[in-house]
Amino acid sequence: MSWGIIGSVTRRLMLLDTASLYFRAYFGVPDSVRAPDGTPVNAVRGLLDFIGRLVHDHRPDELVACWDNDWRPQWRVDLIPTYKAHRVAEETPAGQTDEEEIPDTLSPQVPIIEDVLAALGIARVGVTPYEADDVIGTLTARAKGPVDIVTGDRDLYQLIDDARQVRVLYPLKGVGTLQLTDEAWLREKYGVDGAGYVDLALLRGDPSDGLPGVPGIGEKTAAKLLDAYGDLGGIMAAVDDPKAKLTPSQRKRLDESRAYVAVAPKVVRVAGDVPLPDFDPALPREPRDPAALEALAEQWGLSGAIQRLLTVLQH
Repeated sequence: MSWGIIGSVTRRLMLLDTASLYFRAYFGVPDSVRAPDGTPVNAVRGLLDFIGRLVHDHRPDELVACWDNDWRPQWRVDLIPTYKAHRVAEETPAGQTDEEEIPDTLSPQVPIIEDVLAALGIARVGVTPYEADDVIGTLTARAKGPVDIVTGDRDLYQLIDDARQVRVLYPLKGVGTLQLTDEAWLREKYGVDGAGYVDLALLRGDPSDGLPGVPGIGEKTAAKLLDAYGDLGGIMAAVDDPKAKLTPSQRKRLDESRAYVAVAPKVVRVAGDVPLPDFDPALPREPRDPAALEALAEQWGLSGAIQRLLTVLQH
């Protein structure tokens, strides 16, 4: 069975931006939560509890833990060299993936998360050289039914589409309090719809992703320009139109940023055509490998969290 099962109109798909969620779990659950051998497992336990709460509250039929096989793809760095540069812990030789700077007690927990998801039978999908966002974008593009994207990353607001029932569940506090983000919310907050969010983000810039933006064009100005000229193409056409009502400063800044504006859309826009492997997105009712799951629960002191999740999955 493959992702093609998503074609059923009545099935609700939930896509997890997994790293975003386990980072939140890591900082939200005390690191005193440890395995019998003393290894911190706060991110693992927190993520399992997150998934249990999400499944209980939103009842997806299918769930995919989307993975960052490449958190800083070279093809994006080639276009904008500052892309996520401040997060690099150590530069590596050309052709190899840079190491991301993450807390030293989190990185050992990531393989445990992989093992537990595999034993549970929860689909985990990552593709090199793409980010989890790109996997999410591709699965969303191919989905025939409603999609809930769970992420703490606003970049994925670009996928919101009321007509296709695609929304973002943005955790405000844990996953117990979620901002249900649809086009009405986006228009109220930013003055754009999902499709317009890419243009807003690249004009405004995003220090957390190393995107410089257009100097002097903040969020409010970007929204006003998009309202006046429709999209990025319309704004850049206005730069060349002496009759357009841009301020001299705006015209100058946009003109000087042409090289950035030309490549930024490809960097900011999530891919919708990632070559995905075959996998089964169906939410498991029983663990795929009960023996392995039991061993992992014992080794890492996760019996309570795993049992809580299994109870939710079985109902």
